[in-house]
Amino acid sequence: MARSFARPIPSGVTREQLLGAMAPFAGDLYQTPPMVSAIKQAGVPLYKLARKGQEVERAPRLIHIYEFRLLEFTPPRASFVLRCTKGTYVRTICHDVGEQLGVGAHLEQLRRTESCGYSVLQATPLDALLQRETLQLMDVVIPMHAVAGGPGEG
Repeated sequence: MARSFARPIPSGVTREQLLGAMAPFAGDLYQTPPMVSAIKQAGVPLYKLARKGQEVERAPRLIHIYEFRLLEFTPPRASFVLRCTKGTYVRTICHDVGEQLGVGAHLEQLRRTESCGYSVLQATPLDALLQRETLQLMDVVIPMHAVAGGPGEG
């Protein structure tokens, strides 16, 4: 008889333990970029080296966590708000929290709500954009060069 293992196995982690593991991730921290990142070493993106099974030394980088707040905890899943500086690897933070708890963890979903001073609250819904004529889009669409700092940058 086949058995289904679709249900997650509970780890026994409590809300208080999770909050305790999240607490050290506040303020200035040094974070080592993951091998699966676009950072280049000797002109080659790390993810390309990782795909070849190679791992290289990566220098830790200074990041800042402004806010790391638990929204919901329904084991084995947790949702949170994280406000951080550019260059922060959120999936690495999730992994590190899991390591502290001794159970492992990964990032299942990421929704960026603000970047470069633009908030999702300022966004125009797609269906509203699709109803506009091309010239009308100029009123609500920000050209990429304006966000990236100019042509050829970013």
